[in-house]
Order: sequence, then structure tokens, then C-alpha cells
Amino acid sequence: MKVVLFGATGMVGQGVLLECLRDADVTCIVSVVRAASGRSDPKLREIVHGDFQDFSAISAELTGFDACFFCLGIASSGMSEEAYSKITYGIAVAAARVLVKENPAMIFIFVSGAGADPTEKGRVMWARVKGRAENAILGMGFRGAYIFRPGFIRPLDGIQSKTKLYRVLYIALSPIVPILERLMPRQVTTTRQVGRAMLAVAKNGYPKSILTNSDFAHF
Repeated sequence: MKVVLFGATGMVGQGVLLECLRDADVTCIVSVVRAASGRSDPKLREIVHGDFQDFSAISAELTGFDACFFCLGIASSGMSEEAYSKITYGIAVAAARVLVKENPAMIFIFVSGAGADPTEKGRVMWARVKGRAENAILGMGFRGAYIFRPGFIRPLDGIQSKTKLYRVLYIALSPIVPILERLMPRQVTTTRQVGRAMLAVAKNGYPKSILTNSDFAHF
């Protein structure tokens, strides 16, 4: 299986990349990045691209893939709706438009968030924008499109969030996370579970198009 990955340096993306590298069924991983990460592996190739609002210049390099794992995201704190939309909606749609043209039989998995608003009309800005992006991806025309809405994610394998606030939060909550996992196993997931779930869905599909933490636990 050949996969293309967006957001490989984020917390979820790092977990997905690790699981792809570990999976014998994955023969090629192409990571689209703004700057080279310096990471090296026989299965991994990076495409450095500057304009994440337009991927047409690299469309020839985005062909022949079985799945796309779109894990790119940003915290909405302090951002206007326009700025947040440009990243959360704009980049996802720009990537999907090129990929569906070059790989119509692809499985596209978009990482959203728990609480996303598919009506696009709620009061919470980030939820509206996430919902708008979800709707666009689901209507793009891929052979299969799935939305992952993780809630609390426990990072494993030395992975850290790029967002300082989240890093502080994870450190503060680390003593009680094992308790939460026992008491509310369906509300807590890990970077490993999310990555494994993406691979399983890309290979075998899933009965519903929107998955949450409780679904990830099945894989």
C-alpha cells in the first residue's frame, strides 16, 4: 500500500507515520512538508512544497497512491475565523482536489476533532470550520472518505504536541491518564491507536464515515 501523509510533524501525524513505518503492508510513504524534517527511512520520501494553498505544481508526484492520511491542523486560539479557515479548510480542500483528480480510487482520511459541527452554523468558530472541512472532504468524490474525530489523545513513543499549551496540559494530566483510561476507555485514545485505526480503515473500510475515540479502540 502506498500512502501520502500531510501533517507528519504534528502529534497525530507523528503517530500515523510511525505506524506506517511499522506496517509491512505499507511499501511507500510520501510526506508533503514545507521544510525537510531530516528523517530518513527506506519507505519514506518527503516532498518539500512551499504553497499549501495550491498543490497543482506537484500533482505529478501525487499519483499512484492508495490512501491519504490528512493530519495537518492548528489550534484556533487567538485566530480569526478567516485565518483559521485558510489553514483548516483551505489546505485540506486544496490537497483533496489534486488527490481526487490523480487518485480517484483513493481512500482519504481527514483528522478533525471531537465536537466538530457539520451544520456549519454553531456558535463555536473552530467547530464550524472543522465541520465545513469535513463536509467538503466527504463530498469530494473519493472512492472512500472518512472523518476521524479524536477526543483526548495520549501521546506515546516519545511524541509531543507542537502546541505549547497542549504539552503543558499533557504533562499536568499524565498522572491521572491511566485512571481515565480505566474509567472511560472509550473517551481516551493514543497516538498508536489512531495510527492503527487509519491503516485498518484504509485497508478494509468501515461501516460509517465518521469515527471517534470509541471506534479507534476496535483496532
